[in-house]
Amino acid sequence: MSIAQEIYNLANRVRELKSVIETEEATKTAFVIPFINNVLGYDVTDPREVIPEYTADVGIKKGEKVDFAIKIGDDFRFLIECKKVGAPLHLDHANQLVRYFNVTDTEFAILTNGEVYKFYAQLDAANRMDEKPFMTIDLSNVDDRVFPHLEMCTKSKFDFDTIAASAEELKYVAELKKVLSSQFREPDTEWVKQLAARVTSKRMTAANLEVFEKLVSTAQSQFLKDEANRRLRSAQELDENRADRVASPEDPAEIPQEEDILPEDGIVTTEEELHAYGIIRAIGCAEVPSADITMRDAKSYCAILYQDNNRKPIARLYFDRKVPRIGIFDENRREHYHDLGDIEDIYEHSHALRARVSALRDN
Repeated sequence: MSIAQEIYNLANRVRELKSVIETEEATKTAFVIPFINNVLGYDVTDPREVIPEYTADVGIKKGEKVDFAIKIGDDFRFLIECKKVGAPLHLDHANQLVRYFNVTDTEFAILTNGEVYKFYAQLDAANRMDEKPFMTIDLSNVDDRVFPHLEMCTKSKFDFDTIAASAEELKYVAELKKVLSSQFREPDTEWVKQLAARVTSKRMTAANLEVFEKLVSTAQSQFLKDEANRRLRSAQELDENRADRVASPEDPAEIPQEEDILPEDGIVTTEEELHAYGIIRAIGCAEVPSADITMRDAKSYCAILYQDNNRKPIARLYFDRKVPRIGIFDENRREHYHDLGDIEDIYEHSHALRARVSALRDN
């Protein structure tokens, strides 16, 4: 079974059992041990390979234990510290993991609550565990892009130099993405000055800075919308090309007559609904093929569905009211409502829409 299949199997197991897990020990048994055995490929029944409750006295600290140590021969590969599922993962709550890491020959460490797995290395200083992880596996929101990097950590593919190089790239890319995300949400003064210097020779007085802060925010917002629309156009062109390939020149589709187009049930799909559907499709195609996001109109709302299945709703559009509204479903099929000043305000809810689409994809 591939590592992707193992991860998705474990993610389903976490979703199914998370609510009944009450202790750290139960978390280890239900989630962490399967992760070590099935995902990483280490034999949890072999104490030469996976050592539970590993003890290595450090300084004046005696008898402290780390939950698991993974070894091959005399070489430590991972130290693993576990918390109860749902518990926050902070290094200040895992002091023994940091101490053990710094005094053993271990190159990598994992801090986990069974649902989230944070991988640490020693990129910033030799023999000292980094404060920030180089890779995070979140089983509630699986990112397929980490699979190749995770596979390097498995027993059969483990190679220290390759993992170290990959870890450095992953860590700094993740941190840079956080910086960019922060700047796109609320650009700081230095960011605005750097961008302004590319387009104007004006001195950045307080008045000019205030003007460019607004311009940068507007430009960034429009850029994100343009990119989403570009992806939508690409997806639509792909669908059209597929349709052209399927259609037979000798048997062209019949053009419906006007009476065939007029709805008999009083349901009319408006341009606004089509526009909103296009935006949601553009957002969702980051997670699934655009063809999997479909629209089904009704009298009281317009439903956006996953794979045209009314049991898998993504969102509902309520545009027959004074203030248009979108309802976005969460993992418990609860609908959360958001009023829209403009149809393109849907972009402000991209995170919730992507989360819903990815959850439906993974179920």
